[in-house]
Amino acid sequence: MSKEEVRNLAAEMGLPNKDRRDSQGLCFLGKVKFSEFVARHIGEMEGILLEAETGDFLGKHRGFWFYTIGQRQGLRLPGGPWYVVAKDAENNVIFVSRNYFSLDKKRRSFHVSSLKWILCAPPEDPEKLQCKVRHGPKFYDCHIEIVKGNLYKENEHQILGETAQEIAIVRLSEDDQGLAAGQYVAFYKGNICLGSGIIIDSWGDHNFPVCSKALEIARMKDKSELREPVKIKNLSDNNSKMKPNNGKIISEVEDLNSTNFLSN
Repeated sequence: MSKEEVRNLAAEMGLPNKDRRDSQGLCFLGKVKFSEFVARHIGEMEGILLEAETGDFLGKHRGFWFYTIGQRQGLRLPGGPWYVVAKDAENNVIFVSRNYFSLDKKRRSFHVSSLKWILCAPPEDPEKLQCKVRHGPKFYDCHIEIVKGNLYKENEHQILGETAQEIAIVRLSEDDQGLAAGQYVAFYKGNICLGSGIIIDSWGDHNFPVCSKALEIARMKDKSELREPVKIKNLSDNNSKMKPNNGKIISEVEDLNSTNFLSN
């Protein structure tokens, strides 16, 4: 059923929540904010924010687990909009960029792991399905192909599913701009939910490009040597960032021509 149909039924039945506002968070939390829930159950650990293209130290964050790829809220950076484009979980570093939508991320195929089928088996007819890749009313027509995980190679550095876990290759009927690793996808046949899984790749074979300078700074053991964040100006200004003297650590990491990719 669509959300509109549910609301109409609630109104016909006189339910007390018929006019309740749509929830954009986790419905079971009630009035508790998602960030408060995470802080209470996981805690906080201060980390740094780096610009993906330059490695500039922009500020600090509360812990990488508070952020998802594509997120713009909660970064508290001026001169934006800024978006989370990659995460280094091992070093608790968030990489951000103002160019999230300038990179062509539209695609219509991706891979899904951690498959859970309500009937304990993939659908018999995988050619004519529908799926949802985020909250909201949008459905895509799709078809899927099930392969063994050890046949799927994400990139030249990593093979996922070495225990022969099943992987679904999903092909959509049209391009989607915001597919990202870690998102859930739900599969449907008409109005019946068949199961779900987790997207394990994004933007083709690679994630958002992060420069070598940013990657090296992320691996620094003592990040207090970074001193103060750069002062960010608005994009309309000729010089969008004014850099203080951040010391020898940054001046020694100058190779921006070698671009690497993160898988987290």
